[in-house]
Amino acid sequence: MRRLYKMGLITILSLSLFACSKITQENFNKLNNNMSIQQVVAILGEPSSSESVNIAGISGTAAVWKNKNARIELQFINDKLIAKTFSKNGKDENYQP
Repeated sequence: MRRLYKMGLITILSLSLFACSKITQENFNKLNNNMSIQQVVAILGEPSSSESVNIAGISGTAAVWKNKNARIELQFINDKLIAKTFSKNGKDENYQP
């Protein structure tokens, strides 16, 4: 019976770790200009949506990560982060360091 209890507790803790969103102010603060898209994905995971264009050898990508509580919007030029915005859903708080 004790073993079953321990296994259940481990399962619940594991699932709660996976349920934690990476879309947080703390992770947003880890993002710095000139980071590559791959470096950002390592921190935030895959974006919820993205759009890319390529004009005269210059590529641009706008990507959004969102969940029910927050939204992170990033802009990249030639695979380098150039602008970022964090907003909490339902509030007018925008952070653009």
